[in-house]
Amino acid sequence: MLKNSKRFDVLTIGETLVDFISTEETTNGLLGAANFGKYLGGSPANIAVYVSKLGGKSAIISKTGIGVFGQFLKGELQYHGVNTDYMIMDHRVHTSFIFVSRSQATPDFEPYRNGDYKLTPQEVAVDAISRAKVVHASTWGPSREPCRSAIKKAFWLAKDQGKIVSFDPNYSPIIWPDYQEAQQVLREIYRYATITKPSLDDAQRLFGAGHTPEQYIEMFHELGPETVVLTMGGDGSIVSHDGNIIVQLPARPIKVVDVTGAGDSYWAGFLVAMLDGHPLETCARFARELVELKLTTVGPLPSEIDRQALHDRLSATNRTVRE
Repeated sequence: MLKNSKRFDVLTIGETLVDFISTEETTNGLLGAANFGKYLGGSPANIAVYVSKLGGKSAIISKTGIGVFGQFLKGELQYHGVNTDYMIMDHRVHTSFIFVSRSQATPDFEPYRNGDYKLTPQEVAVDAISRAKVVHASTWGPSREPCRSAIKKAFWLAKDQGKIVSFDPNYSPIIWPDYQEAQQVLREIYRYATITKPSLDDAQRLFGAGHTPEQYIEMFHELGPETVVLTMGGDGSIVSHDGNIIVQLPARPIKVVDVTGAGDSYWAGFLVAMLDGHPLETCARFARELVELKLTTVGPLPSEIDRQALHDRLSATNRTVRE
């Protein structure tokens, strides 16, 4: 019997940090940014928040300092309904933060890392894994020890317990300059993953340019995950399961005002729809609804997102297409 039997839909593990995002849109990255707003950041933290906003139950395992930035992050997570019981606030570390440019393309960023990668395997609570349906992490955590070993432990426990293991290969040489080491470590981690969502940029950074989307998908399948979701920005997304393409979903024309957090919103939407029992094609369509909402919104999405309204809009769109 678990000490607390309340279940989590999604448990994320890894970086919780402060995003300082430029208040003005720039065409030359951070060089053109002068003023910044302070936001909760880190892909695992963002996904936990989006899951909660969609009405799901989420929790996070991460490490920050005890100062005002750490307190800000914990307060934001709790405000959005994320369980912070497993969040470590350590007086020996400083909270990580990152400067990000506001852009309609892939944003420019410069990180200052400290506490996020100092999460240890001993700080990964076994009961947190047991309470989760999905355990998710991104590439930032494994880029440094001891967080690398912490995530390996979490994924090993999750796979051993038959959980869905979700991995976001958002590799960046800025975060992980040793490319050969990254290749080796990611291959080890992917042995535990059941589902992964690379962007086309991620795929090109990991495997090099010049391959077709289908070839990139095959490369990710070869690493281990049975489900691969490749997002391609304006070119839409492709979902593959057991080596077979399930759906190729085009992007729809929208006015993009803020791309920050778009990938995380897509991922949260996909996971929530999957846990609702929908087929993978429907999960991709639901995720597209959510990411469009994010792309057309400056800053964070509303505190609560009407999940049923998204499903209803999706159903209406499908009826229109059939007609």
